[in-house]
Amino acid sequence: MDNNTLFAQSISLKELGIENATVRYQLSADELHAITVQSGQGVEASTGALAINTGEFTGRSPQDRFIVKDSITEDKVWWGNVNIPFTPEAFEKLYNKVTKFLSDKEVFVRDSYVCSDPNYRLNVRVVTETAWSNLFCYNMFLRPEESELANFKPEWTVVCAPSFMADPAVDGTRQSNFAILDFTKKIALIGGTGYTGEMKKGIFSALNFILPVFENTLPMHCSANVGKNGDTAIFFGLSGTGKTTLSADPERKLIGDDEHGWTSENTVFNFEGGCYAKVINLTEENEPDIFRAIKKGALLENVVFKPGTKEVDYDDVSITQNTRVSYPITHIDNIQPGSIGHNPKNIFFLTADSFGILPPISRLTPGQAAYHFISGYTAKVAGTEAGVTEPQPNFSACFGAPFMPLHPTKYAEMLSKKMKDADVKVWLINTGWTGGAYGTGSRMKLKYTRAMITAALNGELDNVEYVNHKVFGIAKPQSCPNVPSEILNPRNTWEDKDLYDKKALELAQKFKANFAKFEEFANAEILAGAPITE
Repeated sequence: MDNNTLFAQSISLKELGIENATVRYQLSADELHAITVQSGQGVEASTGALAINTGEFTGRSPQDRFIVKDSITEDKVWWGNVNIPFTPEAFEKLYNKVTKFLSDKEVFVRDSYVCSDPNYRLNVRVVTETAWSNLFCYNMFLRPEESELANFKPEWTVVCAPSFMADPAVDGTRQSNFAILDFTKKIALIGGTGYTGEMKKGIFSALNFILPVFENTLPMHCSANVGKNGDTAIFFGLSGTGKTTLSADPERKLIGDDEHGWTSENTVFNFEGGCYAKVINLTEENEPDIFRAIKKGALLENVVFKPGTKEVDYDDVSITQNTRVSYPITHIDNIQPGSIGHNPKNIFFLTADSFGILPPISRLTPGQAAYHFISGYTAKVAGTEAGVTEPQPNFSACFGAPFMPLHPTKYAEMLSKKMKDADVKVWLINTGWTGGAYGTGSRMKLKYTRAMITAALNGELDNVEYVNHKVFGIAKPQSCPNVPSEILNPRNTWEDKDLYDKKALELAQKFKANFAKFEEFANAEILAGAPITE
């Protein structure tokens, strides 16, 4: 009998209200993989990775994410259609129903933690109904040493029961699925959905409240890496903007690809112990790190195999476009030991502007940085969704609105202060279109974007000439090593210059219309970062 089995006998879930459960405690990735295959809930792919189907939900369900409104959260959370209130009484009743549902069953329990900086470590106990949900948490949360388990005291608990269905008429939910955070009980309660990202984003949302309110630390939805001189770079960006691709730099070590904290000691640390990457259209040529990480221990979600094989067809989106893989960060070779960086020197806001208006690189003032951070802009291209026939702006505050419990200006003011204190340069990078909007222009070449970022990181743009954009006011460098100078000024790449001016004003007006809901909370410096529409 191994140590984990012996220790499991002493673990009781009675405190959680789960009675007489068969506890499978701290199983290894190989054990969880084997149980999933043996139970028929998953299949081993040709690379050795485990492939599962998450069921009805293949992505998060933002309208079914709730926060318990109590004495801790009542006056701090920015309530609305992102942060939907739930009463403590309704939570208590629903929680009791879920724990009764899990009683007398086999459950999988994992002790883990989040926040790689020991000063901010948060212990998390995960109780899952399925082995593959537990494997996801093994991959994504940080893994304690075996010697740490005997005295492990969880601060937060995740309870995940995909096959438990709520009754909206009785339970106060919108429909049968739910993801609810209770900051008093320190519980993330998830049911009715097998999408594993709800567990990851539940804890991320909790940290987005805990760190700024109690720890004077800025939580960020970003990737980060470290250069040979010890300088840290931070990359914010929504889906499709290049956040994962551009932070995977052979000349720099990866801290993490998605969730980080920036402390008052001026360090940047990864929240997680793994990566959760989209695999739609994945190729080894374009994304070698992710492609090679899909091996034994990795968990593929909602992918389709090529007929008659166990080889994944990454182009097949018949189940969902949100095909995913989770894997421990150790599946990547070029990583920063300890997942902590020091000395942040450059921040990149990535946008895929399919209107073709924003410069491919520009430098922002602190006020402009806060404004663009709150805006969190990118643009959907035509054809990506039914009914989308021309580019559509997509604004997500702080580049991660669905996970931010506080008002976006709180995070923006923290970012501005940290930028000034650390003398950080902030750059806006347009990885989208040049020479016209989507359908007329062309996508910015990845090699040029990489060259611009490298030049910024190396200080090669510190002493070049800059010209401010007439509408957005952001400073455009007039030259950059290894980049044709004509593409640095987007207006010059348009055949119809008057049309560019017209479309630039239209995009600026979209920025202002989006920002209207934040204006009363924003200070003068942030408001001064807005584009000029008169």
